[in-house]
Amino acid sequence: MRRPLIIAAVILSFIAGMAAAPVSRRYITLPRAGNDAKLPFSDAVLVGDTLYLSGRIGFDPATGKPPSDIDQEIKNLLDGVSNILKEAGMTMDDLVSVQIYCPDLTLYDRFNAAYRARFSKDLPARAFLGSGPLLRGGHFEMMAIAVKQ
Repeated sequence: MRRPLIIAAVILSFIAGMAAAPVSRRYITLPRAGNDAKLPFSDAVLVGDTLYLSGRIGFDPATGKPPSDIDQEIKNLLDGVSNILKEAGMTMDDLVSVQIYCPDLTLYDRFNAAYRARFSKDLPARAFLGSGPLLRGGHFEMMAIAVKQ
């Protein structure tokens, strides 16, 4: 008869310990230039081993606008995501879920060519979504979730 009581006490102790252990949060904001220095969001939030990345556009750091060359915009975007991941001790291979917003779906294949080259193994789950206009004339905005392997 004592055995069920002991098991119940162990389970309750475990549950209480889980509730009492707060999960740490780390807010990541990379240096920004000009008016972007005071934007009202973090680039990412690390909660335990999970990193939540804000939407990011491939702006030219010098102008704060997307470059006229689409391939450079894609490179800027993916470099920016890589830099945020690096700051959290992660790589592109830690991404598990990605959403790409794009007002021009004819750019799908062009984006995919550069995107695919950034991964050394399995690709994350992903959505490529048609959207309305993006901030400052961007062609792509990427949001993602990464989990440290």
